[in-house]
Amino acid sequence: MAAPSIQSAPLAAANDARTRGCGAVHSGAPRAPLFYSMKLEQAANRYSQGDSLQKAAADSGYLASEIAGIHLSGPANDAEVEQMLMKRDCRTLQDPKMREFAAVQRGREIWMVLAAPVTLPARGDAASVGGEVLSLVNAARSTGRRCGGKYFAPTAPLSLEPMLTRAALQHSRDMAEHDAFDHRGHDGSSPAARVERAGFTEHRIVGENIAAGATTAGEVMQGWLASPAHCENIMDGRFTLMGVAYAENLHTQSGVFWTQDFAAPRAAGRR
Repeated sequence: MAAPSIQSAPLAAANDARTRGCGAVHSGAPRAPLFYSMKLEQAANRYSQGDSLQKAAADSGYLASEIAGIHLSGPANDAEVEQMLMKRDCRTLQDPKMREFAAVQRGREIWMVLAAPVTLPARGDAASVGGEVLSLVNAARSTGRRCGGKYFAPTAPLSLEPMLTRAALQHSRDMAEHDAFDHRGHDGSSPAARVERAGFTEHRIVGENIAAGATTAGEVMQGWLASPAHCENIMDGRFTLMGVAYAENLHTQSGVFWTQDFAAPRAAGRR
């Protein structure tokens, strides 16, 4: 009988404070109600046992862009829970970025966790994510751009190459599995070796960008363009083909790992 109380009473109190503005004049758009998350409840349980919020979330496989904790000690009933929340935790409860909630209760001790879950790339729709990255790459290549201290003139668009995407996916999965951020694979492979392993053997030039933590095509491209070395790969007119892929591991701090491979065939029409 404890679980329904944990899920309903603290959640109801939190949402009441959230929607009413904790008794203050409520400005701006109404806050959307918090939703109970069973995965976040695992994090709340770890938090109640002394783990930091970040470690509790990571160990529970919950990837949060923002997270906050509330510890109430001593409330004897639901009314006291609500009063304590309204008095002490208004700012946290009013944060519109927080969307999910969980709580753990032991006697008169209650631990609450609120979080803004990370929106991961389109699950099961990697092709659309790859297409979006390609569009952003070609938009960047269509105009002149300075990468650090080096200027690149506009250059021809790239095309997606399935073999390069396979190589990119292999390395993204390798980084995700081993929680590593490195161009060298766990097996010692180089970008060129992975491209060849994926079937693209007749290349004259290969390049690679990697990223960790970005959750959208736009975010990963923004990071790459802001980095001179990554930006140079994107703007390099010698490249004609590209592959891109991501892999997820919610038990890591980064959560999402990206690889972008570039290449040009040794001769036109030849692989």
